Amino acid sequence: MVKKKRSSKAQDYLFTSESVTEGHPDKVCDQISDAVLDAIYGSDPQGRVACETMVTTGLAVVAGEITTSCYADIPKIVRQTIKDIGYTHAIYGFDYLTCGVITSIQEQSPDIALGVDTGGAGDQGMMFGYATDETPELMPLPIMMAHKLTRRLACLRKERVLGYLRPDGKSQVTVDYRDGKPKRIEAVVISVHHDHKVKMNDIEADMTKYVIKHVIPKGLMDKNTKIFVNPTGRFEVGGPQGDTGVTGRKIIVDTYGGVGSHGGGCFSGKDPTKVDRSASYMARYVAKNIVAARLAKRCEIQVAYAIGVVEPVSLMVNTHGTGKISDDKLRKAVLRTFNLTPHGILEHLKLRRPIYKLTACYGHFGREEEGFTWEEIDMVGDLKRETKRL
Repeated sequence: MVKKKRSSKAQDYLFTSESVTEGHPDKVCDQISDAVLDAIYGSDPQGRVACETMVTTGLAVVAGEITTSCYADIPKIVRQTIKDIGYTHAIYGFDYLTCGVITSIQEQSPDIALGVDTGGAGDQGMMFGYATDETPELMPLPIMMAHKLTRRLACLRKERVLGYLRPDGKSQVTVDYRDGKPKRIEAVVISVHHDHKVKMNDIEADMTKYVIKHVIPKGLMDKNTKIFVNPTGRFEVGGPQGDTGVTGRKIIVDTYGGVGSHGGGCFSGKDPTKVDRSASYMARYVAKNIVAARLAKRCEIQVAYAIGVVEPVSLMVNTHGTGKISDDKLRKAVLRTFNLTPHGILEHLKLRRPIYKLTACYGHFGREEEGFTWEEIDMVGDLKRETKRL
């Protein structure tokens, strides 16, 4: 008897993504680094910033290369950012008033500046963008659900609905895919930083009622959906006291939750002459417009650069077999429609503005707030016209 071969298009699998709150140590660092960038861009849009941050118990260290004509009071920026996040009391093991702040800043290498000043890329590397039609934001469902859970946690804390919550926290969502499409939520994990008085039973009940059931649509959960709240028990020691944080350690949280590929470069603390950041934004912009134009259900873009070279050295369009035209034709349409030079990206997406601190939490993509120009779908008509000419 010959067994019938299963279609390669039939894809049943579980996929998991995570998100973290703004009080997570790594996200504290991302926000500080981007707050420094915003402070400089507010006065000097031509400034060059590559700013790294580390935080641990009672200490924040900011280092990197900054070239600017303006003055930035970095210790003040650090303390204000920590205050805005919510570390406002010594009992948290880290607070904006008493933490030490160390800075070590130098100017950007003149060798790198030579390439950037002429409109070339600030470094070599490859960057990816992704879009899918499985959510209204054209993002993968697992990462969007995870971000919405952590944003809900922050909202409940800041509005003091649940007074025991502290700034640190995590979420994780597992989606059950059938034939490559999201069918249901398999599992939800919530880990919340809390004070010493609250009981675990109360945390579990509150997280289920005020967070999980508030965020996740009923149709995506069923009796078999697993819910885990603080799986190891109590989470009283959190934030930089519980774990050292460093800029750029949440690059999968920042992007697509593990769906698609990643070039490896982080975004926060880098001005947009660094293609790690700007070209990743552009790749998302291109992929999103392709999916919004219904030229594909899924699309991944890869673009690569050489330091000091104006034009990208390569461009890939991969629709994973969902494209209405061939990937090669889509690639040609993209090259005719979008300016992928570093200068072209800066101008088209209006990136020389102090918009970056807001990007440092809850993902750089799938956002509707002002300033996220790479989330616009204003090139749909242009793409459609170019594809008809091919």
